[in-house]
Amino acid sequence: MKLCIIKPPLPFGWTPVAPPILEYLAALTRQADPSIEIELYSASATPDVFDTLECDLAAISLLTPTAVPGYRIADGLRARGIKVVLGGMHVSALPEEARLHADAVVTGEAEGVWPQVLADFRAGRMQPIYRGEQRPLEGLPTPLYGMLKHGHDFRIVNTSRGCPYPCSFCTVSKVFGAKIRMRPIDDVVRDVDAIPGRMYINGDENIWWLGKTARAIELFTALRGSKKKWMGFGSLAPVLSPEGPRLLEAARRSGMLTVWVGWESITEGGLEEYRADRKVGEDRERAVKTLKDAGIDVSLFFMLGSRADSLDDYRRAVDLADRLGVSMHPSLVVPYPGSELRKQYEPWLFKDLGWEYYTGSYALFEHPDPAMTPEVREERFYETSLELLRLGRVLKHMFKVPASGFPHAHILSLMNQLPVRTGMKIAYEKWKAGKHAARELQARPGAGSVSAG
Repeated sequence: MKLCIIKPPLPFGWTPVAPPILEYLAALTRQADPSIEIELYSASATPDVFDTLECDLAAISLLTPTAVPGYRIADGLRARGIKVVLGGMHVSALPEEARLHADAVVTGEAEGVWPQVLADFRAGRMQPIYRGEQRPLEGLPTPLYGMLKHGHDFRIVNTSRGCPYPCSFCTVSKVFGAKIRMRPIDDVVRDVDAIPGRMYINGDENIWWLGKTARAIELFTALRGSKKKWMGFGSLAPVLSPEGPRLLEAARRSGMLTVWVGWESITEGGLEEYRADRKVGEDRERAVKTLKDAGIDVSLFFMLGSRADSLDDYRRAVDLADRLGVSMHPSLVVPYPGSELRKQYEPWLFKDLGWEYYTGSYALFEHPDPAMTPEVREERFYETSLELLRLGRVLKHMFKVPASGFPHAHILSLMNQLPVRTGMKIAYEKWKAGKHAARELQARPGAGSVSAG
């Protein structure tokens, strides 16, 4: 039996980060049935392989922005007689939609059902849907690092699942639960040691949870032995907690160079709308300065163009980047399927915009301010993004990265921004070429209702 595990192409090109599901699902497969032949494909790196791909079963993992190309790959493989199973966050939100393009779908977490999927396929009795449950995270296998070729140089390690924050734009807590489940620290250290190369990414929703900083400090202390450099995603509230100084010192000594922070909204009103105020804490700017003082570079992610936002917020984003001396990466608001924000925005959604528009670069709903037309929101988004990613700014930021991280942190600063800059320029050209088609869809009668897809 031959299994192909596939990650559909990202909207705006290749990235040096290896999609973690590929090598991890390969490890789960090897654990369940060592006789299965496995091949991995990241479609961003190998887009032309699927017309001639040969296997018995294909497993495809979907996010909402990759759902349309993922369905296209699945339909093509099934037309040639290859069985297809779909999983991932988008499938967990919309399993009935995904079933139209698959022989079976997996919702939730794969560990508890993947061996059964493989056994049922071998027996010729695959079920239409498998529902994975939230389980303790002991005994997870080390991903088969090195199986994925084609220049993906960075690997992602996950140390926990779940999120207690009720952010309205996010579906993580719905899929992985509101309770934080931690992996055994020894297992995390084992996986980090197995990663090829000297740098990696911690892919957790949050590398340090408020109220669980002792566990984070213990993990960071254990990781010092790997002598590898890393970056991760962290909220701001724990930075200013009483344990903050010890936390940041432990993170820095473990090799942490950069933290990606969800700033979420330029305005405090936007934070309240998203229910993200508890996550970011009471003094966001002081928390960022504290991180920088600890020798950790900071990149902020945030959204523009919500129904509570104004045109002034686009300018404020650039001002904030200058004031804090950080790199900033905006997106337009995306009401993802399964999120509370989607329910909230349902009366104003542009119905005819399919999932291929859910990339963070399109206006997906009506705005109460007549000046905030879809085209204005999109054009201001690109203008803001390209200004934040202007080469002079990127280089200026690199020279402000703490000297204690030289040269790895400085290289990472460029690698974090230059590929995004390239992708943004590609997206902008694509937008200019296709904006009239999108406007026609948004202008159709009834476009501001129900949902996409």
